[in-house]
Amino acid sequence: MSRYCHISCYESLKLHRETYPLSGSIVYFHEVNACVHVWSQIIIFDMPNQLIMDPIILPEPAKKGGKSVLEALQLRQTNRNISSRELPLQVLSTLLWAAFGVNREKASFNKPGRTASSASNSQEIDLYVALKDGLYLYEAIPHKLTPISAGDFRMMSGRGAAAIAPVNIFYVVDLMRYDLGPDQPDPGIGDPEVQKSYYFTDTGFIAQNVHLFAASQGLVTWFHNCDKASIVAEFNLRPNQRILFAQTVGYLK
Repeated sequence: MSRYCHISCYESLKLHRETYPLSGSIVYFHEVNACVHVWSQIIIFDMPNQLIMDPIILPEPAKKGGKSVLEALQLRQTNRNISSRELPLQVLSTLLWAAFGVNREKASFNKPGRTASSASNSQEIDLYVALKDGLYLYEAIPHKLTPISAGDFRMMSGRGAAAIAPVNIFYVVDLMRYDLGPDQPDPGIGDPEVQKSYYFTDTGFIAQNVHLFAASQGLVTWFHNCDKASIVAEFNLRPNQRILFAQTVGYLK
């Protein structure tokens, strides 16, 4: 069930939580800024037959330590031999920050800057994170994991070690993030084929960050395809979202 609101998403979130606590709906907040229509998503959960999950507030990511960039480049590789050993919360926090976290308060288009580039700073790639206990959405601001659904979704990431590895990241593009307004300097950004080239490239930037972080921290990782057909339904993706790839991360087996 979906509800639509035409007020600020930040004001609406508080109102919705007071009015529809645990309503089981996906709520879309419609904002208009400079003639650009932007849909933002807030997910309210109701799982009567499952454990109601709390958000995971991630600790401040580590900004120092690990191997140098040049050492990480030398060690970077794909490795499918991944154990089920869980990552400490601090390591998970820094992993997600390195992948696509916020590294400066203001960048182009009056948005925060991220650790990976995106076309016109669209930040159109979302990271859905499958842990042993459930599926989460990584929110770079305020650096937390928002629960999507309880259960083990890791097997949707791929074969072999993906089903038991502690972390599987699913890369999902939100096509509504592309700004088609009059201040957009890229005349081709509304073209679906151009968008496709952008979101595949932008996913690659994030995935490489994960590879380099893994190499720096003594982890292993594997970037691969995933069960797209099942994921669309299980993740409750909207029509403007596309599942692209997955990446498995953990310790060497």
